[in-house]
Amino acid sequence: MTQEGQHAVQRAWQEGAIRAGAEYVRRRITIDPITRLEGHGKIDIFLDEQGQVERAYFQVPELRGFEKFAEGRPAEEMPQITSRICGVCPTAHHLASTKALDALYQVTPPPAARKIRELVYSTFMTEDHALHFYFLGGPDFVVGPTAPAAERNVLGVIARVGMEVGQKVIAMRRRLRELIALVGGKAVHPVLGLPGGVAKRLSPEDQARFQEVARDAVEFARFTLGIFQDVVLKNSEYVDLIRGDAFTHRTYYMGLVDERNRVNFYDGRVRVVSPEGKELTTFAAADYLDHVAEHVEPWSYVKFCYLKPVGWKGFVDGPESGIYCVAPLARLNVADGMATPLAQEAYEQFYATLGGKPVHHTLAMHWARLVELLYAAERLLELAEDPEITSPEIRTLPTATPSEGAAIIEAPRGTLIHHYQTDERGLVRGVNLIVATGNNHAAICMSVKSAAQAVIKNGEVREGLLNMVEMAFRAYDPCFGCATHSLPGEMPLVAHIYDHQGNLVRTVTR
Repeated sequence: MTQEGQHAVQRAWQEGAIRAGAEYVRRRITIDPITRLEGHGKIDIFLDEQGQVERAYFQVPELRGFEKFAEGRPAEEMPQITSRICGVCPTAHHLASTKALDALYQVTPPPAARKIRELVYSTFMTEDHALHFYFLGGPDFVVGPTAPAAERNVLGVIARVGMEVGQKVIAMRRRLRELIALVGGKAVHPVLGLPGGVAKRLSPEDQARFQEVARDAVEFARFTLGIFQDVVLKNSEYVDLIRGDAFTHRTYYMGLVDERNRVNFYDGRVRVVSPEGKELTTFAAADYLDHVAEHVEPWSYVKFCYLKPVGWKGFVDGPESGIYCVAPLARLNVADGMATPLAQEAYEQFYATLGGKPVHHTLAMHWARLVELLYAAERLLELAEDPEITSPEIRTLPTATPSEGAAIIEAPRGTLIHHYQTDERGLVRGVNLIVATGNNHAAICMSVKSAAQAVIKNGEVREGLLNMVEMAFRAYDPCFGCATHSLPGEMPLVAHIYDHQGNLVRTVTR
């Protein structure tokens, strides 16, 4: 965060206090860095003179540079460049970039190539959703939101559910990543996608291996949903927490759907529904700028996306505000169902339990993610059993002169847009990347503020402050490696609490 950005936060809080007729009080809580996410961030919470939360700022103090330093590079290098944005979701950027090259060169991949891409992507989505539940978000529920910090991690999850389960989780993730490497060349930075197709065909032996792992992945997803059912849904305190006002926001929702309005990760059109669940619009990737705009605040290096036809109204929810959400809960809210049978059953149970569509509870994102985990595994099996997927016809060579191309894919964290402009030689002149965390950024900020207001009362920092506030953003599975990028720095985890005279009265460390 620049010094100017830090001053902007301070000025904004002071101006708010003056408008409210309150005396300016130097009382501030800082959580730096926040944990169990991809990237770096911090939270600044300002209290009024009664010790209540006046404002909370979710800040990202690092700068993304990928859009700028990609300029001048050959467009066909973009799938490799953008996959380096993040080591957790490189496959999402790789295939979004590959699809953007299809549009740029006006070329349609053969059916087998398209299916191989989606096969690899379904493998990736299965692995990534499992990662979040067991390693990032799940510890808050499986271990407990106020459990000791040393236990709120994957080791605590294993201690709770058993060593055998831990071995199953690690083995499944390893097998899925091996499949990505089998076809994609690498598990972390794949080299699969080419404009008009893929670099490697799927052999019958490879197909058999995918089928074996896919069958086990379906059972693993069902097993994981069972854990959620037993540990979370049978615990009334957890259910009350999910339904609580502190973690509820009524926003618009956005996600890809197929021709029957069912969830699709790889292809389709973007659908947007209102807070009441009514369809607002649908659009293709080439038209995204007619629907999505970006707002800038001086205290964060991540932009705030909003619906252009509705407009930016600030950090408020409701139908008059253009703020929208993406990611698993949003995808379920915009869809009329799932495209695979077991996931459809889980989808119906989700809405029956939570009172119908749309669901506005942020923490329900964890359950929605597991419904998608099952869908990704089922879709992986469907594609692995498709006889056409072993066809040797895996590329249509581009012949058109490149100019401009945009593509949209559903990353694990939500809608991801890649848009490239080139000269006639295919050298990049302009890049626009709108990532899932940028789409969710405004909603994340509102969630953090609501959680802070629910936890902090009368200036008292009770046990669980750091984690309860962090749970508000963790449900979104944000990736600031995608939304921003800079050299790493040293960010110790500490919360300082000051009294109204600016004296340090307490320090909370993890």
